[in-house]
Amino acid sequence: MTLTLTDVTLTYPDGDGRLTALDRVALDVPAGTLTAVVGPSGSGKSSLLAVAATLVAPDEGAVVVAGTDTAGLGRADKAALRRERIGIVFQQPNLLPSLTAAEQLQVMTHLSGRPAKAARSRALELLDAVGLAGQAGRRPHQLSGGQRQRINIARALMNDPALLLVDEPTSALDHERGAAVLDLLVTLTRQRSTATVLVTHDRTHLDRMDHTVTMLDGRLTAEVPA
Repeated sequence: MTLTLTDVTLTYPDGDGRLTALDRVALDVPAGTLTAVVGPSGSGKSSLLAVAATLVAPDEGAVVVAGTDTAGLGRADKAALRRERIGIVFQQPNLLPSLTAAEQLQVMTHLSGRPAKAARSRALELLDAVGLAGQAGRRPHQLSGGQRQRINIARALMNDPALLLVDEPTSALDHERGAAVLDLLVTLTRQRSTATVLVTHDRTHLDRMDHTVTMLDGRLTAEVPA
């Protein structure tokens, strides 16, 4: 399994007590598969992504990413794991307005020390993979919402992650563009053998998923095959 959560519990301070965001959550996501996490706002979906991304440490339980048990890692080691093994696709692309499509991706390689020429080649390869061949020189204001989200996805893949975490990628898109983005995620998951976790409110495209889990009050309450 590329991502394994075992009995993960996460709480936050809430007045004089603690609010349970995740309640003994267990989840396995193999390489090359896509798992959707659905559920109402406030149910714990964002907390699940934060724990899987090693951005937040759980109170209890184990988080294993690409064979690495994250419990014993310090801050620097967790940052290195995120940089090298985890790709995150945020709900909003948050592209830098002054950079071209290719440069948005190349920025991701500076911390990893990849040579500029190799980074450029990788960026062009990924732009082609997400259907944006020929758009490398365009800036965000010259691109549609769907195209910006595709750059967001390509950017998350720059360092060839084992785990891809995706937060509401279609929330700002119409039905057709949203379906195209989800089809792209499925294709890239298969082709690149990533373990992909997708948080979504949109239940209309769940037939594309390998697995769907439902989160309610911090618990994964159901899992149904796609």
